Amino acid sequence: MAPPNPDSKAEPIMSAEPLHTTLWQDNQTLAEECLAHPFVRSLGEGNLDPGAFKNYVAQDAFFLQAFFSAYALAAVRAVERREVVQRLHGLMRGVLDELKLHDDYAKSLAIDLGNVQPHPATRAYTDFLLRTAWTTEVGEIMAAMTPCMRLYAYLGQELALRDHSHNPYREWIETYSSAEFEALATELESLLDQLAEGTDRVSLAYRYAMHCERDFFSASLDEWI
Repeated sequence: MAPPNPDSKAEPIMSAEPLHTTLWQDNQTLAEECLAHPFVRSLGEGNLDPGAFKNYVAQDAFFLQAFFSAYALAAVRAVERREVVQRLHGLMRGVLDELKLHDDYAKSLAIDLGNVQPHPATRAYTDFLLRTAWTTEVGEIMAAMTPCMRLYAYLGQELALRDHSHNPYREWIETYSSAEFEALATELESLLDQLAEGTDRVSLAYRYAMHCERDFFSASLDEWI
């Protein structure tokens, strides 16, 4: 799927549901494809090859730096709306917590996070996020960022339904199925509802990000460190 065209027309999409609900429902098939993805399925079953997980951690740490930058750029665009900026700062703290988790993974897995070579799928995703953050309004930035948070909360909660007490990836599952992470995802969805309109551009940004998420999991299996 090609990234959204910045020159495309923005026609509102009418729905009785909150915008975040409409967008998630419109992309439910992609979310289910991610849940059934071999990487996610193996992680949930505890038999994911350690090399694939190591590759994932390195790529995800690279991605999260861009994700943090996109929040920061959104805060700059919303600088005259102090309440929005404060909420974005809270979400940025959430990213810093995730990066701390990746630092811990890096130590145990001997990953040099300062020397990560991004996979083409990772680069496509980060380029999309940063281009959106630099060139569009804050509502569209929220649309590009929300799929990551909502999808990971969905995946974590689904994987947590089975017994994972002896799963070597238990910490990953518990992080993304936690009430704390759900609160972050809900907060971002609330900002999306507040700041974005149901336009074609917003819908395309959300959907493209979901495609990027699915491709990101595939990239983790493509080439192991």
